Amino acid sequence: MFQRLREDINSVFDRDPAARNFLEVLTNYPGLHALLVHRLSHRLWQKNFKWLARTLSSLARWFTGIEIHPGATIGRRFFIDHGMGVVIGETAEVGDDVTLYQGVTLGGTSWNKGKRHPTLEDGVIVGAGAKILGPFTVGAGAKVGSNAVITKEVPAGATVVGIPGKVVKRDEPDTVTPLEVDPERREAMRRKFGFDAYGVSQDMPDPVARSMQAMLDHMHAVDERLERMCTTLRHIDAGFRDSQLPELRDEDFANILADVDSCCGPQHDDEAADAPDDEPRERPARHRQNG
Repeated sequence: MFQRLREDINSVFDRDPAARNFLEVLTNYPGLHALLVHRLSHRLWQKNFKWLARTLSSLARWFTGIEIHPGATIGRRFFIDHGMGVVIGETAEVGDDVTLYQGVTLGGTSWNKGKRHPTLEDGVIVGAGAKILGPFTVGAGAKVGSNAVITKEVPAGATVVGIPGKVVKRDEPDTVTPLEVDPERREAMRRKFGFDAYGVSQDMPDPVARSMQAMLDHMHAVDERLERMCTTLRHIDAGFRDSQLPELRDEDFANILADVDSCCGPQHDDEAADAPDDEPRERPARHRQNG
């Protein structure tokens, strides 16, 4: 028992640079307190003292702000940093050397009995406010970003962010699928529209960049389809005229912006004085002709 306690305290020193000494960790770390109470309540739960186990769990929640169901299985060297608002469900399974930050939920999405909560394998790190919901596995060494919502399995060594969670990095390189479009045509389409997808290249793991890349591929496919339709129309009707699409130029957009500035911009007093006033100059001439 004392060996496990020393192991748990040493894991705090390994993962929290603010920890200064053994006594401070033992008396002032709610994550450690919640873990120690859980070890006792889990044994009571296994021996079918379920009411007493739930009561101890509730007391630990009142004192630490961390709710760990006594039915959950927790591995060795488990560390909860800060800990306020952490919720771990009944059928959750947590491996060794796992780290959770404040506000993490290991929850379920079903009211059916049986496995409802996630399994975290060894070495998983879950950022503050993340929600992992459902009976799936988060692979060993995976990292879950803060405030992410994870509802499906996470590969080992992956990094997941966003709502819903998206894998932005894998331990092993992603498998490159063969392109169905000509890369030169794709690059020509990109230059035609005058932008690079948020300045991010294709090999960078940015979900937004991938979405923009997919839009460019779609535009390429539409352009190619229209080209084939025009070719077919020329075969059907020799009089069909295939006109070229106007080219998008930077100057066109610059002129529009200049017009907006000239129309909506404030007119200064000196500009008003220098502006030609034709109407007052014409009136005296008309009077002289009539006279």
